[in-house]
This record gives sequence, structure tokens and C-alpha cells, in this order.
Amino acid sequence: MAVQSTPSIAPLDPGELERSLATFGHSRMLPVAAYIDPDVFDWEKRNFLERGWMCIGFSADIAQPGDQRAESTGIGGVLLMRAQDGVLRAFANVCSHRGHELLPCGETAHHGRVICPYHSWAYDLEGKLATAPSFSGVEGFVKSEHGLIQLPCVEWHGLIFLDASGEAPPLAEQLADLSEIVAPYEPERLIIADRHDYVVAANWKTLTENYHECYHCTKIHPQLCEVSDPESGMIYSTDGPWAGGTMDIREGMETMSMDGRSSGVMLRGLSEEQKRIVIYINVFPDVLISLHPDYVMMHRLTPLAADATRIECIWAFAPESFEKEGFDPSYGVNFWDLTNQQDWEACSSVHRGLSSPHAVPGMLSTEEEAVYDFVTMVARGYKGEPVRNVKVPARLS
Repeated sequence: MAVQSTPSIAPLDPGELERSLATFGHSRMLPVAAYIDPDVFDWEKRNFLERGWMCIGFSADIAQPGDQRAESTGIGGVLLMRAQDGVLRAFANVCSHRGHELLPCGETAHHGRVICPYHSWAYDLEGKLATAPSFSGVEGFVKSEHGLIQLPCVEWHGLIFLDASGEAPPLAEQLADLSEIVAPYEPERLIIADRHDYVVAANWKTLTENYHECYHCTKIHPQLCEVSDPESGMIYSTDGPWAGGTMDIREGMETMSMDGRSSGVMLRGLSEEQKRIVIYINVFPDVLISLHPDYVMMHRLTPLAADATRIECIWAFAPESFEKEGFDPSYGVNFWDLTNQQDWEACSSVHRGLSSPHAVPGMLSTEEEAVYDFVTMVARGYKGEPVRNVKVPARLS
């Protein structure tokens, strides 16, 4: 476990950060440099993406004993392996011999061992060195001293989180109140039906801010407004590293699709109220969770640069939906792919605008309270404080 390091301060004007932290209705957005300055992005990688819990994948992609998957993180690759005991473990994707990657990032495998493709050093699924060719009987060589470096890793409702620094408080404690909201939808039980990858020419924070409000919906999302009221819902009150709220599904509509109809099966165990809303949640820093009555959509953000973000989007449905005659997940996938594309275009335009020398931090409308929650979380992090929301009474949007 790494030793706790002293938080650093972001290279931003402290006065501008204080304006971002002012009371809602009087605050400003983050300093423009927060979105366009490569130095700020480098600071974020070190302090937001490398020091706390970040989502690095989906449990469904590595569900069976023997499954292996390599993912890229801000501080190098990580190798995920599910052992015979069913436990998912994470290791630095580095052979303890000469440092070769054990599995190329983005690839999966299924085997009882992981074997380095360079010199055939082999490790079991718990990271212990099993064989090292030509080292048998070598004086001073002890196999138990050459295992893989294990990293803190947890599964949370079908998502895989990694703390590469070993410094973060337990994730379950940080997300305890959020878990109560997510649990009824059982995302860990659902089956991924489709996934899309996007690369957007915008800062990662711009994408999350856009996700947190529907102030823009009447202008660029006519299809969404047909099935959901953009002025409905509420904002959650929390003191954890997450923010979000709800929106209502319009009367006569079943779900978020082009015609408001579902070809799937409603998720089991939901209340009547939960069947009439969609929940939109951001877990800081890199995952967006959208909970529908009949499916769950998740976006996993990978910041590539100050002006570029990769987004992996998955759609997951109940097992019962796949048993239903005529089930076609495209009703949800196509609706949100269109909505995503509308959002990506808007976010790219925002980034181009913020790159102007005339751009200044703007004020927020009364319909952008969840944006305020996110902005203040980030601003606190920039000041070296814990990245968390501040609990306030529930607010109607």
C-alpha cells in the first residue's frame, strides 16, 4: 500500500476557483484554463486519475475464472484476472523479469495462467510466479519474491474500479448512499447487448457537465424531449464523490426510445416510481450511469488530452429480455447513439469556443444545479481538498 502523499494545488488562479465555489446562483464555471491548458490536464492525470478510484472496465467482460483482460490507465497498464475462487484481482501489466507487457492493453484471454510472450515466465491467476525457464536451481532466486505487483481493485454493481495509488478510502464507504439508488436496478445481473466507442474533441469535464443538465435539451434533443420532460426531476443530495439526479418519463411513454416504447422487459424489483423516471449519475471522475426502467446505459470516459476524450458506452438489459420473442435492443441503443452524437457535437463546439482568447467563465442557470455540484467537486479537488459533493437539502430542478 502506497504512503499517503500530500495533495498538490492545480496551476489555476485561486481567485477564479473561489468564484466557482460561491453559492449557487452567484458562482461561475471553472476557469477557462481548466478546460484547455495542457498543464492543468497533466495535473489532473496525476491528482484525479492516478490517486483515487477510477473505473477501468465492466465485470461482464471478465466474468469467468480464467478470464484475463488488460486495460490502459493513466500510470501504465493493468492486468485483470479472475481466479478460480471467483475473485477479480488487478496487477501491474508488467512481467517481473524484464518488464514486458503480459497482455496487450485492450485484449482479453482465457487461460489457467498468464504467460509472458517475451521469455515465457508464467504466473498463476493470483499473481504468483509459477515457472521461470532457466532459473531452476539458480542460487539466490526465490520464486515467491518475483510475483506480480497487485493493485487495489473492487467490483461495484458490475463496474470495476482501480486505485492505482493505494491511497483512496474504501470505495464502498464513499458510495454507500449511491449504492442504495443503484442496487434495485441490478446492473451486475444485466447482459451487455451493445457497445459503442467514441472519441470527442472536447475536454472530459465538458462532457460530464453536459450530461448533468437538460437546459440544452429543447434546443438539440427534440427526440429526447418527446419522451422525457426536460424540466422534470430532482437533484440528489450527497456528500460523496458523485452527483446526479432524475428526469421523468412522459405519460403514455414506457422508456427512452424513439417512440417511447420498449421491446424489452422491465427490470425486476423496481417500484412504480422507479418505472417512471430515468436516473443520471456521475461517479467522479470517469463514469456516467443512466438507469432506465428496462435497461442500464453506462459511459466510461478516458481523458486522452485537454482537447480529446474517449468514451466507451454500453447498453445492458435483463436476461429475461433476451428470452422475449422479437426483442431487439436497438430501440434503446439507436435512441442514445443519436442523442450522444448530438451531445458530442455540442461539446466539441464548447471546446472550440473556450479556446478563444475572449472566453470567460459563465454563470449557471437555475436548471444547472447538478453542473454546479460537479464544478464545485472539481474546484475543491483543484485546491487540494477531497473531491466530494456537499450535502444540501434535495432540490427540484
